[in-house]
Amino acid sequence: MTVSQQAAATAHPPVREHRQAGGPPVFSVDRFGAVADGRTKDTAAIQAAIDAAYAAGGGVAHLPPGTYLSGGIELRSRVTLHLEAGAVLLGSTDLADYPPHEGPPADCDAGQRHLVFARGATDIAITGAGTIDGQGPAFWEPSGRPPTPPDRFWADVVTHNWKPVGNNDRPSPMVELAECRNVRIEGVTLRNSPGWTLRPIACDTVMIRGIVIRNPIDGINTDGIDPTACQNVFIADCDIETGDDAICLKSENPYGDLRVTRNVVVTNCVLSCCCNAFKLGTATRGGFEDITFTNSVIYNRDVPLNERVISGIAIEMVDGGWVDGVSVSGIRMRNTRTPFFIRLGNRGWGQPDPVPGRLRRVRISGIDATGAILTSSITGLAEQPVEDVVLSGIRIDTDEGGRREWVERDIPEEVAEYPEARMFGRLPAYGLYVRHARGIRISGTEIRSTVPDPRPLLVADDVEDLSVDTLGGTGPGPGTSLLDLRDTRDAFLSGSRAPHGTDVYLKVSGALSSDIALTGNELSRAAAAVETTDGAKTDSVIADATHR
Repeated sequence: MTVSQQAAATAHPPVREHRQAGGPPVFSVDRFGAVADGRTKDTAAIQAAIDAAYAAGGGVAHLPPGTYLSGGIELRSRVTLHLEAGAVLLGSTDLADYPPHEGPPADCDAGQRHLVFARGATDIAITGAGTIDGQGPAFWEPSGRPPTPPDRFWADVVTHNWKPVGNNDRPSPMVELAECRNVRIEGVTLRNSPGWTLRPIACDTVMIRGIVIRNPIDGINTDGIDPTACQNVFIADCDIETGDDAICLKSENPYGDLRVTRNVVVTNCVLSCCCNAFKLGTATRGGFEDITFTNSVIYNRDVPLNERVISGIAIEMVDGGWVDGVSVSGIRMRNTRTPFFIRLGNRGWGQPDPVPGRLRRVRISGIDATGAILTSSITGLAEQPVEDVVLSGIRIDTDEGGRREWVERDIPEEVAEYPEARMFGRLPAYGLYVRHARGIRISGTEIRSTVPDPRPLLVADDVEDLSVDTLGGTGPGPGTSLLDLRDTRDAFLSGSRAPHGTDVYLKVSGALSSDIALTGNELSRAAAAVETTDGAKTDSVIADATHR
């Protein structure tokens, strides 16, 4: 028997609706038999109220204050699920109370069971000052992994201390809205999700405003909001603390045809997690176009490194799709391990013969980050570079010193590996590492190390068409250059000043290095302006005479 059939079987004859003046009919769940004691299952009563609102041509299924124990419920077109302040929709801990919905695989992080579900619905909403609580810890158990040594916390994630019970079949996403149109989620608190918290997937016109998400920092796979294959999405004024990615855009669709994730605006949010705060990926079989993230705060408290955000901004294309048009601006970060991570790889998930996608037109500006410990990076593939990335008005302070031997590390390509800022290990630059890229513009940027670090500020390896203007940082000390260009072509370096403690300002290496212009810089603090080595020709650099 379906939830709707159960609801019909328990319905009572009296009229169960009332109308607010000028508003839609309101169907209070207590009039359909809801007990709200936190022990009696109110699933059928809640579903009956939803179905009655739908049958009336639209309305509000209303939850007054109380705790409503429930299994999976399904929203319908033109129905608002409204949780009054003091109302808690409490997810059952019995998996049998969540009927599966076909589409995604049953045993993955985003599966077939959900506390709130809708598919193909129009004009739906979840509103109010109440709470949806999934009782997530009931679906996890200790992973049994060995303790992580503190000196490896920089690469660790505390959520790995847990794993899903059994075969990963759990109510995840807790709220799943598939193939819907005109979706509004406003004011509610979502907490203790067993897995992903809220996923609108293959939806058109989605507004998420003023919601609070609170999941344990060690909650396994507890993503906050995962807009997937959606178009025209507005996320604003949200406060998210969770154990996985806070806001994570994806491009896949297990319910049907692949769709582009397009026209997404995220603004005025406060994000805290132990994975990535704002992310594109990793599911990237389709495209991402015209994405904006702005005017937000990303933070961690003074907690162990493995409880901190891995990347404040992560843009990852690894499954053959494309990224074309991402703008990030006005972001404040505190205690974020890596301020930004841009990666084009070739994992090829879902592809019989993996072919790399493309990643281009990314704009990042107005970033102020403190407490960073890992190097920001832009990395593509030798056969498919990242293209057209502009970094401007960025200030980063790093708090963990590097080692000289990292400067000459052989950085693995990791073509098909899961993308993450820690995937390459320790990088040869303390500020920014760029490899296999074309059309990189850096201006008005300062990256400083608060502790001694013998690595260059910037390392560029196999980069074509590089422009650096007004880039500042801290001097790396004897034996290391401030800028390190390896097999880099067509570079223009201008408007910068060598910091105190600079031995060599610019080191150029590799036989492919050519057409590098050094002009309009103030380098009186550098012991030497240019060093060419390891196969680089002395005429690969053209330096003016006014910089000394």
